[in-house]
Amino acid sequence: MKSLTRIGLFIITNILVMMVLSAILAFFNIPMDQLWGFLVVCAIFGFGGSFISLFLSKFMVKRAYRVKLIDPANAQGKELFVVETIRNMADHHRIKMPQVGVFPSVSLNAFATGARKNSALVAFSDSLLYNLSEEEIAAVAGHEMTHIIEGDMVTMSLLMGLVNTFVMFLARILAAVLDSALKDDEGKGGLGFIGYRLVVMLLQNVLFLLAYIPVSAYSRHREYRADAGSAKLVGPAAMISALRALEQNVSPPSPKRMATDMAMIHNKRKVSLFATHPTIEDRVQRLQRMM
Repeated sequence: MKSLTRIGLFIITNILVMMVLSAILAFFNIPMDQLWGFLVVCAIFGFGGSFISLFLSKFMVKRAYRVKLIDPANAQGKELFVVETIRNMADHHRIKMPQVGVFPSVSLNAFATGARKNSALVAFSDSLLYNLSEEEIAAVAGHEMTHIIEGDMVTMSLLMGLVNTFVMFLARILAAVLDSALKDDEGKGGLGFIGYRLVVMLLQNVLFLLAYIPVSAYSRHREYRADAGSAKLVGPAAMISALRALEQNVSPPSPKRMATDMAMIHNKRKVSLFATHPTIEDRVQRLQRMM
């Protein structure tokens, strides 16, 4: 059922993107039948880059965050508790035990990543692991496990692949239209080689910014869903308590790690159309309705 939901979301998003593309091409009187080959090339690069990032995600975040994997055989205290909690949740959902790690950070945070639900990684900051109660840690673990069970990493990669394709394709089409409009009857003038490249770069940035609005909206939706999934596993009160603790202690995200902020359980970026996470208060209110 979850796979069907993901496929349905992807199909609907594709239809909406193609409708927008068709409207733009019709406005500029550009025949689509001449551009299918170029669209395929953009899709190869767009989805290729997105899925390469997905399959390398565990390796990259381990290095970026200096994640130390917990050895279940030697784990003690809170580390042993979180390993056993993750194992029980994995058994409950009938998936393979994810790798569990700890990374050094003054921020109380956690994330899940991985290309497949049976080959995932859940990592907790040392500050979270040693400052939250076991009940709150279990709630955070349930949140991250819900991301894994729902296949959120794959869905985000599909959406980002679609965004990359759309941005690459449309930026070059619009730049070509502008270049053609600036040429005289003899074909002289236009943007020139450097000008064309600069316009493409500018358009890509603008289009990506616009496309990131619906991607961020979906990211906020999946955070609500992960909170609800955790509440079903450990109870709404535990998840609310964990969120309150995160709200009080999370430090601002590092600019160098903006690309991974979306994977975190919480960040303190300003509320906007581009926010990847809802406010803590909104999340708490939804959880309170489950009590």
